[in-house]
Amino acid sequence: MMDIKHSKILILDYGSQYTQLIARRVRELNVYCEIYAWDAETQAIEDFAPQGIILSGSPESVHMDNAPTLNEVVLRLNVPVLGICYGMQLLNQHFGGEVAGSDEKEFGYAQVNMTGQSVLFDQVKHQQLDVWMSHGDKVHTVAPVFESIAHTSSTPYAAFAHQDLPLYGVQFHPEVEHTVDGREILGQFVHHICGCEKLWRTDNIIDTHVDSIRELVGDEKVLLGLSGGVDSSVVAALMHKAIGDQLVCVFVDTGLLRYQEGDQVMQTMADKMDINVIRVNAQDQYFDALAGATDPERKRKIIGELFIRIFEQQAQELDDIQWLAQGTIYPDVIESAGSATGKAHVIKSHHNVGGLPEDLSLKLIEPLKDLFKDEVRKLGVSLGLAPEMVYRHPFPGPGLGVRILGEVKAEYADILARADHIFIEELRNHDLYDQTSQAFAVFLPVKSVGVVGDARRYEYVIALRAVETIDFMTARWAHLPYAFIDLVSRRIINEIDKVSRVVYDVSSKPPATIEWE
Repeated sequence: MMDIKHSKILILDYGSQYTQLIARRVRELNVYCEIYAWDAETQAIEDFAPQGIILSGSPESVHMDNAPTLNEVVLRLNVPVLGICYGMQLLNQHFGGEVAGSDEKEFGYAQVNMTGQSVLFDQVKHQQLDVWMSHGDKVHTVAPVFESIAHTSSTPYAAFAHQDLPLYGVQFHPEVEHTVDGREILGQFVHHICGCEKLWRTDNIIDTHVDSIRELVGDEKVLLGLSGGVDSSVVAALMHKAIGDQLVCVFVDTGLLRYQEGDQVMQTMADKMDINVIRVNAQDQYFDALAGATDPERKRKIIGELFIRIFEQQAQELDDIQWLAQGTIYPDVIESAGSATGKAHVIKSHHNVGGLPEDLSLKLIEPLKDLFKDEVRKLGVSLGLAPEMVYRHPFPGPGLGVRILGEVKAEYADILARADHIFIEELRNHDLYDQTSQAFAVFLPVKSVGVVGDARRYEYVIALRAVETIDFMTARWAHLPYAFIDLVSRRIINEIDKVSRVVYDVSSKPPATIEWE
């Protein structure tokens, strides 16, 4: 089995908002990398055995008390090191340079001028670069071992290089889209300075993961909770390729899925891909359990707990299951990990089948836990899943349960699923689907008077929501053409008797959230 992870980069996270973006850029360069907290154990860093190390930025200041520090093992490993922003300042401070607050802080666009020859910039095509800055501190006095290789109008040391060792620092962020030639700079560091081979490719990833799954599982059986979402679907396809009929999937149809999604999941997984899928039609159970519940968190809890009970019942009825597969992906691992000292922010604790009873006594396998979402999507297409399914917009775990405001009823779910389907269908028909980051319909449990033909109609309201975003932390409402919105509105009202009015949400995030719950 080829080890595609022997050529790898370690990223030490000092709390930057861009750390995961650094990792994604390295992966896009076909090189494997992982993110460790800056205070990771020395032994763990040594065991990872990277060919190069990248030090991330940070919201902290290196000269403040209890500021994150540089582990000596970073230099003791004798591998190339690239410090970005705070990482650069750490290197400078370690070698005797001075870092200080700047009267002229730089946040956003800046121009960097090359002032020296350095192998780090060999792939850069211009002497002047448009870059993205995000710093209040800067290198005030450069350490004697470094020489400046770039500057801005207010920062004399926008980049430096060690005179003898492959140690580099850049004050700007090469990982962000706004930095011209940023990919070339990272590529030069990763490929040419560190000597990493381009082994992290979809075909190699599939082969390596298939071999790993077979070695780990042997001839034992694996259970997977199939939701119909991207992650669990890709896990199912990958596990099936590796172990075939040893995989058993349980698909719980909650009645809160996309339009006709239950049938589509079975058609794709069971019929087309010949995966062993047990379908549990639990729509009535869900609507009974949700009766009277109006609080969003209460609805989420009911939906999650009922899934656990149904899944547990199915698991107990199956013979000789030893493994539980989950669709955990790498951002989930990073966000759940925290750090040894607690300085890293723990964002969430993630499990695709969260809260499963311990008495299931199943061993856990998470075959996607080293992959980012975009890598998972590419993997899915290569494994035979339809691109239009793999590249769908995000869909909440509780499904339509949180897009129906107030109490959830079967009637409401049917209306909403049909309205949402019309909206998405027209987005695709007009080549607008991929131009929006997320689009969906919301059911409002209020009635409004409308006129259809010569008759008055007193029925429900549907809200349409579409946003454009890069990171989902902020989002702008999508400026869809008025004629398009008019078409969708007319279709929904004409084709769904229980709807008399359609509105379009023009709220951005912040202050609004993307979902309505």
